[in-house]
Amino acid sequence: KTVVVELVQERGFRTDCRAGSHTVVIDQPKEAGGTGAGPTPLDYQLLALGGCIAAIGRIVAMQKRLPVKTIRVRVEGTIDTDALLGKRADLRVGFSSVTAQVSVDAEMSRQEKEQFVAEVERRCPISDNLQHETPVRVVLAE
Repeated sequence: KTVVVELVQERGFRTDCRAGSHTVVIDQPKEAGGTGAGPTPLDYQLLALGGCIAAIGRIVAMQKRLPVKTIRVRVEGTIDTDALLGKRADLRVGFSSVTAQVSVDAEMSRQEKEQFVAEVERRCPISDNLQHETPVRVVLAE
């Protein structure tokens, strides 16, 4: 399976994005020169991780017939913006750390919930991409 998304940015920071039949907006906050019309790319990366954890959690729960009622995910990323703003070249540009806290509402012991979350993390493609090097090429289109 190949996943493709398309994005267009015409003026300013607002970027209109298409993923299948869905459209979303990426933007920057007003204080950063954007219009605040949508989350930032950094927000979307964290949202993607949280959304993947929740989706894989539901898949695991259904496959194993676990009594999971609700999955809540809070994702926090730490980043030094000086590198992406070009102020420092000695810092990593991406997140220096990302933590996803998963709350599971289910009639399960703490140990069962921990095992569930561990399996979800193991099966989550977004977590895998963030934790392991994935070749990325940025090239000029023909």
